[in-house]
Amino acid sequence: MNRLERIKGCLLGGAVGDALGAPVEFLKWNDIHATFGARGIVDFAPAYGRVGAITDDTQMMLFTAEGLLRAHVRGISRGICHIPGVIHHALLRWLMTQDYSPAITSVSLDGWLVKERELWSRRAPGLTCLSALKASTEFGSFAQNDSKGCGAVMRVAPCAFFRNAFDVAADSGRLTHGHPTGYMAGGLFADILQRIVDRQDSLDDAIAKSLAEHGDKPGMEETRAIVERVLFFSYEGHRPAPERIDELGGGWIAEEALAIGIWCALTATSFEDGVINAVNHSGDSDSTGLIAGHLLGIQHGVEAIPDRWLAPLELRGVIEAVAEDIERVPRVFTVYGGEFDDEIWERYPGG
Repeated sequence: MNRLERIKGCLLGGAVGDALGAPVEFLKWNDIHATFGARGIVDFAPAYGRVGAITDDTQMMLFTAEGLLRAHVRGISRGICHIPGVIHHALLRWLMTQDYSPAITSVSLDGWLVKERELWSRRAPGLTCLSALKASTEFGSFAQNDSKGCGAVMRVAPCAFFRNAFDVAADSGRLTHGHPTGYMAGGLFADILQRIVDRQDSLDDAIAKSLAEHGDKPGMEETRAIVERVLFFSYEGHRPAPERIDELGGGWIAEEALAIGIWCALTATSFEDGVINAVNHSGDSDSTGLIAGHLLGIQHGVEAIPDRWLAPLELRGVIEAVAEDIERVPRVFTVYGGEFDDEIWERYPGG
């Protein structure tokens, strides 16, 4: 499997998990069971007025990817770039799609992504992300709160496809979530994904190596403990049933969401099996579905994702275009002998 297939699998897989979990995000397991049957939700159901709707998780993931691409173009063209600042600028564009005006008045609505009108929809955006972004007074400034909500994890998968994934993802998470557990869990997630895409590590090996390198860093204590707990569950053959997932806490906070996604991906018999397990519990179903979908999609590619989920997926074409740009923009720079063509400058202004 080539790099582009893994990138597409990762981004589309995450969006599919997000969309599957969207209709049940705020439901308890008993209500999911009563509505959808013994296994819970296993196919897309209407949410936000359509079938296959994504949530704020995928929206913010796309704007994070746009920020990374613009930072890459800017870094090449200017020779210097503060990556968190450019990502922050992209997230403030997302904030404007949610009908809020940033305190920073110089936010630009250029580039192609923000012109995709389907992105201008409110999909239960996280209050911490909204409040932190609205309070920002300088590009790249870290959030002044003590939140470790999963919003610092659910948007950082694109960091895996750029250099220094751990540090970039952690800094990206810190733009909205000030608790070390929140942003360090995001760093660990991106690092695991990067080991799979760059080194073709198995998921087990990627987790083990990432914990070995980063698990003893200050702020990683809670994430390491719960990830090691689900690793033990997996090795002992315990499947992630709804009631057992609820015992972990449901995924509303960063380390829980990451652990649930890892557990469901590690024990999955297929992409479908893993994502279904990840959304059927009493917690943050769309975020845990997204994390499991990223992990499974990057391993197995788009072909592993059922067509019945891909066909109606909202913004599928946009997600594919972002994945293709992540793979091609650095390559185009090389082909053109150190210059980007006009089309890339228009899509990802770096000046």
